[in-house]
Amino acid sequence: MEMVVSQIRKGGADTVFPNLIPPVESVARALKYRSDLQSIEPRVRYLMSLYLSPSITPEVIAEAAASGITGVKMYPQGVTTNSESGVSADFLEAYTPVFAAMQQYDLVLNLHGEWPGSLPSSDISAEEAFLPHLLKLHKDFPRLRCVLEHCSTAAALDAVRACGPSVVGTITAHHLYLTGEDSEVDPLAFCKPIPKAPFDRDALIKAACSGDPKFFFGSDSAPHALASKTGMTSGQAVPAGVFTTPFVSALTILAFEGAIKRGIVGEDEVTQERLEHFLSRSGRRFYKLPEPPADGGPRIVLERLGERVPESIRSADGTLEIGLSRAGAPIFSLRWID
Repeated sequence: MEMVVSQIRKGGADTVFPNLIPPVESVARALKYRSDLQSIEPRVRYLMSLYLSPSITPEVIAEAAASGITGVKMYPQGVTTNSESGVSADFLEAYTPVFAAMQQYDLVLNLHGEWPGSLPSSDISAEEAFLPHLLKLHKDFPRLRCVLEHCSTAAALDAVRACGPSVVGTITAHHLYLTGEDSEVDPLAFCKPIPKAPFDRDALIKAACSGDPKFFFGSDSAPHALASKTGMTSGQAVPAGVFTTPFVSALTILAFEGAIKRGIVGEDEVTQERLEHFLSRSGRRFYKLPEPPADGGPRIVLERLGERVPESIRSADGTLEIGLSRAGAPIFSLRWID
């Protein structure tokens, strides 16, 4: 935690949703966790959430709303790293009272949208199999603010568009440049949801620079010890997760540059205004956060200074090393104007 939190602003972010092991299942634990994070880096805003589980009741939701908790995260059981305590396939029925309370108190539901269990067809991805449940959730609770996190398919984008303004989708930096082929051969590119075909990646690119407020940035940056990602830790499967935190804004720009070179989007579509909406303003508006004034407030400046993504970062004492996505790639250097 101490190592990663110190990297947040280096990547150009000042607002995050933290996550950890074990899951945060009480308001008291969420508030203690926020306090611990603030003691490391007080310049970052930590939007706290609870982990959807049987311990989350309508009464807990009311307490969370009164305590300034932002929302609840939903992980289907077993679909990604640290989701062993996640929900089963009947989550819509099992948590109806909780969703009703969240809608009443205007808390946000953050969805890891993959289907728990066997897929209905071998031709459909786990994320696409989840989409009918997103649509039903929105139909049953039309005012419940929902975020389909880390969209990885064109179908996910279409499902978000089919819903009202209370449903949005986030797009990561790494899903803007990775495909399934990359994820198969590079453990540092292996994540859940798994990157898909070039067609899906390009659809994400177009959505990200479209100016559509229903799609905004979310890093889903997942730090794992380099030894565990490269198979040096014997007897363990490679954990899912791509770590981008220290360079996440620059990696997003790099993905857009690659898309321009491939002719997926035009240079005139990747404007500063659209970048601001994707990386900042659309997300802040959805979460009802204070928005920086148009002529001031904290800003990031990106400059070409010959910097490249290093292979890893290390803790101060050298005992922990985390590998970085796209090591060696030339990127913009970043500085803050406060």
